[in-house]
Amino acid sequence: MRQGFSAISKKFLFAALLFSSTTMVLVPQAAEAACRGAWTEGTAYSAGDVVTYGGASYTALVAHTPCAGCGWNPVAAPSLWSTGGHCDGSGGGGGASPGVGGVLSPAMFYNMFPNRNLFYSFESFFAAASTFPTFATTGDVDTRKREVAAFLANVAHETGHLVYIEELNQSVMCDPSWGPPGCGCATGKKYYGRGPLQLSWNGNYCAAGNALGLDLMNDPDLLSRDAVAAWRSALWFWMTQTGAGSRTGHDAIVSGAGFGETIRTINGALECNGRNPAQVQSRVNNYLKFTSMLGVSPGANTGC
Repeated sequence: MRQGFSAISKKFLFAALLFSSTTMVLVPQAAEAACRGAWTEGTAYSAGDVVTYGGASYTALVAHTPCAGCGWNPVAAPSLWSTGGHCDGSGGGGGASPGVGGVLSPAMFYNMFPNRNLFYSFESFFAAASTFPTFATTGDVDTRKREVAAFLANVAHETGHLVYIEELNQSVMCDPSWGPPGCGCATGKKYYGRGPLQLSWNGNYCAAGNALGLDLMNDPDLLSRDAVAAWRSALWFWMTQTGAGSRTGHDAIVSGAGFGETIRTINGALECNGRNPAQVQSRVNNYLKFTSMLGVSPGANTGC
């Protein structure tokens, strides 16, 4: 079991936007999109304008000018921006966004996790996924859907369907005998499971922190405070680590090895080869549900 907490209410952000000294004019979304390049503070945007931010595309919902320091970027301000849109040089927009946004809509994500902790938003997942350009972009559309379903199926199992952010059993989980060079355990810090895949042990915190540019050895609690960092830690493991298996979760799906190999990677030493069939079945059930929701067959080899 794991422990969660509530995120700041979206109502606060909306109220801040309404009462800011910067004037916003709400207008219907324009029929034609203008390609505006990278999002920047101080630029006046019209409804329908398409920008890039964090490697993803976003479409302005209303006309506004982001003021310096207000935090109205496309990830943090879903009342101003929707995910998706594209710039092809013709001024047109509205096409499917790449990566996660191309196969999973915010509505589908929230249908998958109706009781989720508000910490886990589609926007934070999308922003994190945009920093891993091959996640949900490799192979045909069915493969891409299976990867999103497989990743979220394991996430659902690890977090009680995105209810828990931290493990309830908050032990130290420090073992300085392994991990990257210089990896130790900071005084007073604990390295129990946090985030969508419940990153555990100081060695994994150090390795993830080195890869992501985050000081997770000295501040493991960052994964409980910053939703994008939490999702990135899970995607780092999914995309780069073989865990108890022989391939990454990403490779297991795009190579056709099957969902069962993702279980082996994440927790195979405790669950696969008949060790804990109930836990395996829980993951499989999530995967079958999510592939059905995404309209794709589960493929072969769902068990481990």
